[in-house]
Amino acid sequence: MRLETYKKTVSVAGAVLLAGLVSSSFSVPALARDFTMPGKSYFAYNYDPANEVDVELVLAVDISQSMDTEEQEVQRAGYVAALTSNEVLDAVRDGPIGRIAVTYMEWGGVDEHFMVADWTVIQDETSAAKFAAFVAEAPLRQVQRTSIASALKKSVELVQNNQYSGLRRVIDISGDGPNNQGGSVTKVRDQLLASGVTINGLPLMMKANANAWQAMLNLDHYYEDCVIGGPGSFAIPVRSKEGFEDAIRMKLVMEIAGLSFEQPLLHKASARKTVRCSMFD
Repeated sequence: MRLETYKKTVSVAGAVLLAGLVSSSFSVPALARDFTMPGKSYFAYNYDPANEVDVELVLAVDISQSMDTEEQEVQRAGYVAALTSNEVLDAVRDGPIGRIAVTYMEWGGVDEHFMVADWTVIQDETSAAKFAAFVAEAPLRQVQRTSIASALKKSVELVQNNQYSGLRRVIDISGDGPNNQGGSVTKVRDQLLASGVTINGLPLMMKANANAWQAMLNLDHYYEDCVIGGPGSFAIPVRSKEGFEDAIRMKLVMEIAGLSFEQPLLHKASARKTVRCSMFD
């Protein structure tokens, strides 16, 4: 009954909620998607209905050396504003359960993972503001390498070892460069998808106009081919600092409401040359 209720709720309330954001920012229609939730082992926890949530969401945020201080500040501010926005809070309230569990992790090279805000249930303005405060007040860090593979492994570990029971499990990973440490990101991604997660991407292309290397890379294509995956997965490129907050807010609404793009923002690989994912591993 829960999944039936979920699909009805998403298709009606969720689509209405997102319509304003889509029309104002991207003019791309979004539709509800179906999910099958694999079993989850709760070896360390007893069942508690209070731990049921609509989504278990990992926000995995790049802090590699290529992210300068200004970009990190823009990134933090964007997440804080989005997490406390009316659109995101409405998406939370309109879910079948009416609450989500979220954690915020920063990452760099292999095994460089920093928990900025631990798992927290967001269900109203107060809980959202408390979680956002942890994000806003944490010190900025910067590390040298970029291991998307390691970040994905850690994110799935966080999902598998929390006490929450979500209808969906989503990893939201952002970054401004390709995987350059920790082995094949594509192999890691494919292995992790078997655990039932969806991996969405936020390729940061704010330097593309000034950085010929990043422009040539087509980071949005790289994320589509090599990073994202799972039911209804998508990536939203960020091409300017001014557009970061809007992109984050839209992405969170879609992830919380369980929506995806009818027409993807990225060109399908079949319509262009496929990215060679192992180029930088």
